[in-house]
Amino acid sequence: MRQPVRPALTGLLLAAALVLAGCGANGASAGASAGDARAGTDSTAREAAGPAGAKDSGSGPARTAPGLTANRIIRTASLTVRVKDVPKALDAARGTAEDAGGYVGDETTGRDSAGNEHTRVVLRVPADKYDEVLTGLQGAGKLIARTAKAQDVTDQVVDVDSRVRSQRASVARVRELMDRAAKLSDVVTLEGELSSREADLEALLAQQASLKDRTSMATITLSLTQTPVTKSAKKDDGPGFVDALSGGWHVFVTMLRWIALALGAALPFAALAAVLALLWWKAARRRRTTARPRGET
Repeated sequence: MRQPVRPALTGLLLAAALVLAGCGANGASAGASAGDARAGTDSTAREAAGPAGAKDSGSGPARTAPGLTANRIIRTASLTVRVKDVPKALDAARGTAEDAGGYVGDETTGRDSAGNEHTRVVLRVPADKYDEVLTGLQGAGKLIARTAKAQDVTDQVVDVDSRVRSQRASVARVRELMDRAAKLSDVVTLEGELSSREADLEALLAQQASLKDRTSMATITLSLTQTPVTKSAKKDDGPGFVDALSGGWHVFVTMLRWIALALGAALPFAALAAVLALLWWKAARRRRTTARPRGET
């Protein structure tokens, strides 16, 4: 009797184990299905909230973490170079800037009291050609002075870009409210608000354009000055015959000039003295002529 019972009990135990295993599997699969359903619901909710979240982020300063942003740097330099031929060096500087994809800005040319020509020119070149152009300009002559500056404005560029996006979204919302406004007073109020926000947006766009221009194009101020003519050293030997002759002639001319000046100054008095002497001589002769016959009688 015991031998037939053992196989029966064994079979019952195996059947119970299979049933329990099946129930556990069903529960696990149900749990997984429930988890998947919750995940799908959360994903749908996030997708539905995506536009609203984007809209809310646009209403204030955008704080969405962008990807890696390249550094935005404003590069400026000032060079003073002494050259022999200023116009030629200026043409070469223009060619260097234009070949690099830049252009020539302000230009001022003049001469100093000694007659030496000097030119000041502002060159705008692409930022990636800045070092190359700077090296070429330095080799145009003798470098007298150099100043280079680099200002990192990456944070400022990111901030302005974010504010531009926020301001555009704000303008769009005001326009939507204007489209739905029914009262005239509301329309007038919204028009004033729209004008104010559009003015702020234009100011931000101008600042954005200025930053883009200054970071994409480097500024180089080049001053070209003419090389002064070097005078030959004076000789140590004494003056020669030509020098003595030239000096003597100079003294002679100077003496004649002073004599002429003295005669010119004394001429009126000499003429008056001559007239008086002539009158006195005539008067004395007349007296002698008159007194001679009386003596003979």
